[in-house]
Amino acid sequence: MHFIGFCIAGPNWHHNGAWRHDESDGTDFLNPARYENIARILEEGKFDGLFFVDVLTLFDTFGGSFAANLRQPGQMFLLEPLQLLACMARATTHLGLAATMSTAFYHPFHIARSMATLDHISGGRAAWNVVTSANDREAQNFGMDRLMERGLRYDHAEEVVEACQALWRSWDEDALVLDRKNGVFADPDKVHYVNFEGRWVKTRGPLQTPRSPQTSPVLMQAGSSERGREFAGRWAEVLFTLQPDKARMQDFYRDIKSRMAAHGRAPNECAILPAVDIIVGETESIAREKAAYLESLVSDELGVAEISNAMGIDLAGYPLDQPLVDMEITQGSRGVFDHILRASQNKNMTLREAGHAYGVNEITPQIVGTPQMIADYMQDLFESEACDGFVVVPTLSPTGYVQFVRSVVPELQRRGIYRTEYAGRTFRENLRS
Repeated sequence: MHFIGFCIAGPNWHHNGAWRHDESDGTDFLNPARYENIARILEEGKFDGLFFVDVLTLFDTFGGSFAANLRQPGQMFLLEPLQLLACMARATTHLGLAATMSTAFYHPFHIARSMATLDHISGGRAAWNVVTSANDREAQNFGMDRLMERGLRYDHAEEVVEACQALWRSWDEDALVLDRKNGVFADPDKVHYVNFEGRWVKTRGPLQTPRSPQTSPVLMQAGSSERGREFAGRWAEVLFTLQPDKARMQDFYRDIKSRMAAHGRAPNECAILPAVDIIVGETESIAREKAAYLESLVSDELGVAEISNAMGIDLAGYPLDQPLVDMEITQGSRGVFDHILRASQNKNMTLREAGHAYGVNEITPQIVGTPQMIADYMQDLFESEACDGFVVVPTLSPTGYVQFVRSVVPELQRRGIYRTEYAGRTFRENLRS
């Protein structure tokens, strides 16, 4: 079983009121020591790695303003992840370190150099969470009017990844000579121009950075559309997914593994990891008391604003107590609503109630219980070929990670389905062991 930790460089992760809890580190979001501490906790728990979700804008869909997301606050991405990961690399020795970088805005040369540098700094633990971006407001921050047409974004991303792969291999493994006696630094015959030219992407190369320990970083992705799944079948080594139940997890798992086979890839070359929000208690009643208190900190109105941002539709003009089923929104834009309704027994759920539900966990399955209960849940999905492990999202940081690492991890180790020591030297080696 493989675990990746979920991080955001902001006050909250999935739960919109978590930063208010006395045990939260959410007010330390500008302090690199916060992220170094999280990395050490995850390495203690023998996690494969962690990754930073990143979006390149302050959300302002709701009411045409970012006021709702700043006042409370909502999900915010306030620091640049690669620089935090460099700090975290120096605080750890085994943990994989993944940053989100958008193919829509960063040139392949910039991505390739940044990731190769992180791979050197970390000794072979770098990963790139490949995203194509979905928000025109991000594009406007980079001087564009709008994003590329949706149908072309993954085609463009394919070229970006291909160009990066060529750049990462522009230095042979033995190009560095470092012969002081004879004054030879590198063999120029082992450093190559790339001269990559596609429909959208062009780069000459070679990369300035010598070949890194992994050659290329681990490639992570979260695509669930038909085109996103095809991209994952070719490239993804870690696949972050949101699936509401076991049956859908199994369907998704079989689909991705078959697409990998079509590209000549072995099943262990991609770890499929659904996200789960975790709340651990010494007893079930204690766990539910913790969950109830955390839920009391949720802002319903902020949850509605976050749904608005996720859908790309301004919901500020809708009455909060209007049932979702009565809201006149085109079917193609109702994905978040429909997901919330499927997960709820309340088919007459109002917009306010949907905001509350979204504020608790952003429609990620929430597992509340004892270490044994959580281990049972994970073991069942793992052994049912619904997943290869999980993206673990603690409702409360860092306490949730500490409790998971010190109670759930030992239970999984006792059952023989989770490592007791790291087997590999690099992130990729640990993922495949």
